[in-house]
Amino acid sequence: MKVRRKRNSNLDDNSGAAQDRPPLLNFGGKDNPREYKSGQRGTEESVKLSWNHIPGQNCWPAAVIAAGLLLAGAIGLFHAWCVYSIHENLLWFSQLKEVEREISFRTECGLYYSYYKQMLKAPSIQQGLYELIHDNTTESKRTINILQRMNIYQEVFLSILYRILPIQTYLEPIYFYIYTVFALQTVYVIALFITSWLLSDSWLAGALSGVWYILNRVDTTRVEFTISLRENWSIPFFALQVAAITCYLRPQLKPIHQRVVLWLVFVSTFCFCLTWQFNQFVLLVQALIIFTLDCLDFLTAEQVVSLYLMQVLNLLLVWLLQFCNSMILGSLVLSFIVSALFIKHFQTGLKTGGFVIRVGKLALHTLLVLTLTFTINYSAKKILQLKSDEHIFKFIKAKFGFGATRDFDASLYLCEEAFGLLPLDTFERLAGTVLLYPYLCTLSVLFILLLLVALSNLSTNGSGQASREKEDRTFRMRPDVAYNLLHTVFFGLLAFSTMRMKYLWTGHMCAFAAFGVCGKEVWSLYLRVLHCNTKTTMRLIRYSVPIVILAFLYYKFWPRLMEEISELREFYDPDTVELMEWIRLKTPKRAVFAGSMQLLAGIKLCTGRVLTNHPHYEDQALRERTRQVYQIYARQSAEEVHKVLCSVGVDYIVLEDSICYERRHSRGCRLRDLLDLANGHIMDGPGENEPDLIPATHPRFCEAIKTDMPPYSTLFTPVFKNKTFHVYKLKKLKKKNKAENGP
Repeated sequence: MKVRRKRNSNLDDNSGAAQDRPPLLNFGGKDNPREYKSGQRGTEESVKLSWNHIPGQNCWPAAVIAAGLLLAGAIGLFHAWCVYSIHENLLWFSQLKEVEREISFRTECGLYYSYYKQMLKAPSIQQGLYELIHDNTTESKRTINILQRMNIYQEVFLSILYRILPIQTYLEPIYFYIYTVFALQTVYVIALFITSWLLSDSWLAGALSGVWYILNRVDTTRVEFTISLRENWSIPFFALQVAAITCYLRPQLKPIHQRVVLWLVFVSTFCFCLTWQFNQFVLLVQALIIFTLDCLDFLTAEQVVSLYLMQVLNLLLVWLLQFCNSMILGSLVLSFIVSALFIKHFQTGLKTGGFVIRVGKLALHTLLVLTLTFTINYSAKKILQLKSDEHIFKFIKAKFGFGATRDFDASLYLCEEAFGLLPLDTFERLAGTVLLYPYLCTLSVLFILLLLVALSNLSTNGSGQASREKEDRTFRMRPDVAYNLLHTVFFGLLAFSTMRMKYLWTGHMCAFAAFGVCGKEVWSLYLRVLHCNTKTTMRLIRYSVPIVILAFLYYKFWPRLMEEISELREFYDPDTVELMEWIRLKTPKRAVFAGSMQLLAGIKLCTGRVLTNHPHYEDQALRERTRQVYQIYARQSAEEVHKVLCSVGVDYIVLEDSICYERRHSRGCRLRDLLDLANGHIMDGPGENEPDLIPATHPRFCEAIKTDMPPYSTLFTPVFKNKTFHVYKLKKLKKKNKAENGP
């Protein structure tokens, strides 16, 4: 804490740089250096603060910048050490056997890590890449291009890096992988630090944002137990992109600096897009933010076009790297940006006229852009025959009440807690760390100011006097602040609607709240209302309040954090370990396994066996196959299930009691219920059923097969069983010879 105080005291003495920074609210005052103009009212109240100095335009001493970055790096490294320690102590990871370590990569995490392992086991890099491009083990009876289907370039890059670096003798591959992911958390914290620092011009804001991020770890990240999840790779780069955009939108940035920062935007956006399949939906929200700022006249035309082009170029570059993945060309964000730029080019005079005329033009502009967006998107999907993301739109349609659905794929998402609304206890946790209150204060004040500035902008005629009118305006808002305000609003709404997306919001929330506490913008308004807005008072509040908050957080949460880090637990899953060892030792290497998506991902990682389906759900043919394979948990005949499994080349099926007798979800959301509804059957247990559902004519397969009675014993042979899993081998029926089938 002493370092943070000393750093800010040094900043205060830096030629008044911190105090010369222009506030968002430009009211007249005693300290206004600007002289009166002829024709203006000769009162102090009519004088506006001039925007003579822009923060950061004077060269900050290199030592100040270096010290700030060192502090950011120290906080980021501390967070990386925290999540590593929690991961180690939660599982006792260093003492686990290799199979136990791999089992700890649950669900789709195991699938992604398996490709890193596969690349390392390949005889050469070229052979490893060839096997990924011509993969025939991830989906049985199919050869797919993994680099096209999934975002696993990070695994490819890490495997190549591990091969060429001289670290094999003292660092195991799995540690190289998890250390890299935890190191990205350092990048994440540094990005938040820089964002809040740029907005507030204070080191304390960066320190406070980093501390809040660490203390709200439950709601800001889940990296310690979902290491290889795609979001843990991509969100740190997204935070870097936001920091770069914040820098790019700073007023009066020199052209050479703009070009450098745009390159940073490009690189960070590229890394973000390459590492997460949901990049298009995140960029769509960001494109809507840019569109809104453009409509409300917060950004210049050059800034808008540059940011749009950064998104388009990166999407097209990723499209090429993913072997022309049609899901990218058919994305809404690409259609939206093309539409926005096209309409903007031809709809001249959009920002001219009075208030009513401008609002009417903007309404028409928005309608035209949206209409063209959906037209282009619909046409692209028809031409490309794209169905990869239709389950997402079915889910969104059902989630927001546009009709009930029995669609199996959409129901899988609707019934998962992660895709539900944001729980209210989230706000209790955020309030407990004193994050929520300054965030809401900052958000409410700046949002009201945004509306006032937007109304003022729309009331300004787009004539030659527009720039002079803007300079004489009572209310102003910097474009970088406006962007971050709408960023937190838009992604906050996304988090409210879908809990899994809160990780895109809560990290930025820490930076935004820290900006509110340490910046001049909110405090200047409060102090002007109290008629005590002096430099001394402003300086005292800006530095004392964050220091008090940091001291309180240290006093209250440091012991808890150390206790959580030092808590020792142990990985214990003997049934899964026994299953994986049996598969590895007792089944052929090319054996095909069917089962739940989550379990099959682990089977591929631990044993290398061939799968029928897997958790990476962004493929229509795979979704249909998954629904067919899942009939092992439905009410279907033994003959029908055997026929379906044989059609996809299955040798073994793995049944899980936790799914067959599931109690985790309520009635209507259990996997067996979703299958019954999709098949038109009445669900198990007491409760209402829709009138068109009928009773099934067969018992539930996963229960009936355990009786080992015909026809189950005729078609399936039990080969392995423990308290959790039951494995059956399919009996291949001999085909009748031509003589028997002849006329």
